[in-house]
Amino acid sequence: MTIYNFMEVEVRYNLKNVLNKYPNSCKCERCMNDILAIALNNLPPKYISRPMGEVSSKLISQLEGQFTADILRELTKAAEIVTKNPKHD
Repeated sequence: MTIYNFMEVEVRYNLKNVLNKYPNSCKCERCMNDILAIALNNLPPKYISRPMGEVSSKLISQLEGQFTADILRELTKAAEIVTKNPKHD
């Protein structure tokens, strides 16, 4: 059985929506991974023990609202940090 971090899946899912608000931000893999890492370090993990396709609608409905707002807030903060200070080689 595999353990999934549902938070990571949702943060990745919302990343492009947030980056659309930052047209001047770099969208290379390194910068996007930096944004993901910063955001995930500021959000609590939500581990589940079943494949994402089997996640019940009950779990998803419990996590909507504030859950999504928290993700968008942390992704926005992370995007601002990385946009101002990209760490390219």
